[in-house]
Amino acid sequence: MSKRVLIVDDEPNILISLEFLMKREGYEVQVARDGEAGWEAACTWRPDLVLLDVMMPRKSGFDVCQAIRADERLAGMRIVMLTAKGRDTDVAKGLALGADAYLTKPFSTRELVQRVRDLLEDAR
Repeated sequence: MSKRVLIVDDEPNILISLEFLMKREGYEVQVARDGEAGWEAACTWRPDLVLLDVMMPRKSGFDVCQAIRADERLAGMRIVMLTAKGRDTDVAKGLALGADAYLTKPFSTRELVQRVRDLLEDAR
């Protein structure tokens, strides 16, 4: 069974490229275009990993991350924050809220794929 990856970002070009990249790696992919839709998809679809932007309408990535970590039904779900907010305080906040990794845009697609692969391997 292939692993499930949820991509939550309000930027269409990023969604398209990440969806292509994750499908090429063999993952089952679903996308959400804002934080509220991302939270709903995390609860109903139960992905193995979430690629999560920080700055989004309706609910920030920080809020989504915190909500996932607070819901015991979603325990074990991996979270990778992908954002332009790269200040040390932003990184610290994302990790403190429970993100497994924090990558700043622009990021290396090779690094992202490797990070996703590593996190999903660790989840076994």
